[in-house]
Amino acid sequence: MIALITGGSSGIGLSIAKRLHQLGYDIILVASDIEKLEKAKEEIGETTEIITLDISTLKNCKELHKQVKDKDIDIVINSAEFGMHGKFLDQNMEEQLDMIDFNVKATQILTKLFLQDFKEKNHGYILNITSTAAFSAGPLMACYFASKAYVLRLTEAISEEIRQEKSRVYVGCLCPGLVDTHFNDKLGVKFSKAQNSDELAAYAVQKMFQKKFVIIPTFNHKLNAFLNKFVPTKILLKANYNVQMKKINKAKKNK
Repeated sequence: MIALITGGSSGIGLSIAKRLHQLGYDIILVASDIEKLEKAKEEIGETTEIITLDISTLKNCKELHKQVKDKDIDIVINSAEFGMHGKFLDQNMEEQLDMIDFNVKATQILTKLFLQDFKEKNHGYILNITSTAAFSAGPLMACYFASKAYVLRLTEAISEEIRQEKSRVYVGCLCPGLVDTHFNDKLGVKFSKAQNSDELAAYAVQKMFQKKFVIIPTFNHKLNAFLNKFVPTKILLKANYNVQMKKINKAKKNK
């Protein structure tokens, strides 16, 4: 049994990799930072394979698929991502597009490539990592929230297509809230109520094997996702703006 995890050198991806390894899966980690990959391999075990590759391009996504196609992959976890705070007009356009490439394009390409393989053998699991950010718009993190919404809706649609075909293949989405990972460090913020990534991984893997197609890890996050459907958009946008502004101010103080 083999699981491939993109963005698996840290954060949620690494925690899911460790959990799957505990369940007997051989692990293939994919990321662009060789030092982080080697450190992650030490944490998981020597049998872990690492692939150093920037998957933000179509060419490299195809290259990754080509490298592992003959390994009979059972699980693909698309967890590579990054985000940034700030006003839409103030952010660097190239960085915005890089984010879209990582958060959206790579996920779509790899989902399609591996889904084709899984459909042929009528077996396999694909779990795309999004966020509770996918359930609303996010002023001051506009591109990040939008990218997560895209992945969520794409995954939901694909999941229904697969279900209608009576396929045994699973395609689902993990939508965590605040998680204690290096992602927050990159944004320059720290949260006392962030969920432990290892606990999240155990829950996500359990629900994945139960074939739940949208996985939301805590009651509060489930409640927030539900309420987002009924709160007027203007009120929700203002609330999200205030939350992100607090994060920005906190990040400035921590510098």
